[in-house]
Amino acid sequence: MKQRHDGMSDPTDIKIFILFLLDSIDYPLDYSTVHDIIVQNGYVSRFDFAECFSQLREQGHILEDEKDGKVYYAISPTGKMVASELQSNLLQSIREKSLKSALRLLSFRKRNATCKSEVRERADHRYTLHCEISDPEGELLRVDLCVSSRLQAERMEKKFEKEPEEIYRRMVAVLSGDAEYALE
Repeated sequence: MKQRHDGMSDPTDIKIFILFLLDSIDYPLDYSTVHDIIVQNGYVSRFDFAECFSQLREQGHILEDEKDGKVYYAISPTGKMVASELQSNLLQSIREKSLKSALRLLSFRKRNATCKSEVRERADHRYTLHCEISDPEGELLRVDLCVSSRLQAERMEKKFEKEPEEIYRRMVAVLSGDAEYALE
């Protein structure tokens, strides 16, 4: 498998990777979710994902289905066969880490978790970034973080709003003693 320091570059490897994850998950997902589970660990760039995903659809390895006005994608029987036969071309560590991350992200989304954040100025002229994640059963995370500037707080807020499941995952990893995983 050809790899750059920052991820996969060979389109064949990327296609096998996409098929492997779709086969392992084995239920239809919307495009945004498929995208997020493929690119979240940095093995595949957004551009490479879009290109390879489109080619897999054209080749019949990924099927498209519309349900309630929303388009979902699932692996085809041919795609399953390809994934089964060629997944060993991918490093086992990449397969394991990516599947673990994908399942965490899907679990977070299935719970209908929502996030909200707010930047507040403090009396001491510093700022508090307040972040919350909750699901229908209650609060999953609440944190207030003191930072020295509004700009820093706003940057952190944007990151939290963009990737709440990633931040939640890393916090859980650090607090549970799996700090090595959180730093990957």
